[in-house]
Amino acid sequence: MRKCGLLAGIVLVLITVVLSAVSADADVTKVRTPDLENNTKNLVEKPSVVTVQPPVDAQAAAPNKTVAATEIQTDKNVPVSPANTADPNHANKEAAVTSPPPVEEKQAAAPKPQFNDDYASNKTALKAIEKSVEIFKDRIKDRFSVYLERSARYVDIMQEILKEKHLPEDLVFLPIVESGFNPNAYSRAKAVGPWQFIASTGKRYGLVIDWWRDERKDPVKSTVAAADYLKDLYKMFGSWNLALAAYNAGEGKISKALRKSDSDNYWSLLSTKQIRNETKEYVPSYIAATMIANSPEEYGFHNLDYREPLEYDEVTVSFPLDIDVIAKCAECTVKEIREMNPELRRWSTPPNIKNYTIRIPDGSKEIFLKNLASIPKDERFTVEQYTMKKGDTIKKVAKKTGMPVSTILAMNSLSNLGQLKSGDTISLPPKGKYCPDPDDKASFVQKVAYKNKSSRKHSGKKAGRSSSKKSHPRKSRSKVRTKKA
Repeated sequence: MRKCGLLAGIVLVLITVVLSAVSADADVTKVRTPDLENNTKNLVEKPSVVTVQPPVDAQAAAPNKTVAATEIQTDKNVPVSPANTADPNHANKEAAVTSPPPVEEKQAAAPKPQFNDDYASNKTALKAIEKSVEIFKDRIKDRFSVYLERSARYVDIMQEILKEKHLPEDLVFLPIVESGFNPNAYSRAKAVGPWQFIASTGKRYGLVIDWWRDERKDPVKSTVAAADYLKDLYKMFGSWNLALAAYNAGEGKISKALRKSDSDNYWSLLSTKQIRNETKEYVPSYIAATMIANSPEEYGFHNLDYREPLEYDEVTVSFPLDIDVIAKCAECTVKEIREMNPELRRWSTPPNIKNYTIRIPDGSKEIFLKNLASIPKDERFTVEQYTMKKGDTIKKVAKKTGMPVSTILAMNSLSNLGQLKSGDTISLPPKGKYCPDPDDKASFVQKVAYKNKSSRKHSGKKAGRSSSKKSHPRKSRSKVRTKKA
């Protein structure tokens, strides 16, 4: 009996221990479960999150699985571009990852313009855009048709650059309102090229502008510079509309306009006097031009004769070449070479740089090199020589030869007029090949206007002195006579 009672006691103790352990495990489970639920909630229920669905096969394999790696945080003011969307297959491979992908990867591509969302419910914007559309398709339809036809030559190559820079590809139509896609466009403000850079901004973004070349005219180099500038403007303002307005008016003016009008968006500036009418019409014109360029037939532009896309071979030469020599070697016309190399301002490639890359018609590189090898070196680059005589000055030589002083200085890398002496030899442009471009003419007109203004001021001062001298002696004489009396 005692043995039975002892065994019963031991069994009772064991049952009590087991029940206590089960109860404790249940308590632990109750404590941990809310934390896991909260953590899952924090990962899934985030503001402004776009959930990318995995492929159908993956969903069938794990239908109830929610993965943090498939979530992409987005700016509520910026739509998600294809470049910012997570790869579903990659998301499934990283299903166990609980941290979002690096910010740098998500922001590799610049956001697309918010034009549609921005003006869809804005009466001011809709009215301005409609006005621009009417102008393009009615008032200047013939001219706008030329712009559209010309655009086909450059759109592909420019769009590729914008894509490489992670910028919205529709920005490629900005040159429609800037220049009509004319590489040789020259404005009253001395803005040049398809993207209409002024000299200071062009140089700031790496474009070379000197007597021999102007890279603002080059459709490739100027697009690279424009892409960098537009990217900087977007970073500055956080809005494509404001970035484009700043591209037209300058970032300083737009910043000042926003500050003075207490505005935070472009459309609200249209009702103020803080920006010029040109800037008020600029963004609506761009949006209208883009709409028409993307769907020309919807706006009445039928049977457009689009130009062939720009295609070319490149050859790097270590010596200057006349453009007509390049055309001869490539077996094409001078016009074709100039169209492919619009940055060249003179009759030849720049002689002041060691290596220069020229564009020639697509598929002509082999015949070009073969023909070039047969041309004597002294016939590749044309320049005239002048030996300075006793009493000669740059101004006298300019008068004798009919060449502008600035041209002689530029060709000989001279900084002033007093650096030459008798016996020195200088280079002059060949007769019949030199032709001033718009920048040369604008510079000449500016100098003449400045001289005329200075001469008028000088003559005015002389007249003032002479009149004062005439009146002053009489007074002094009268005073002297008075004293003598």
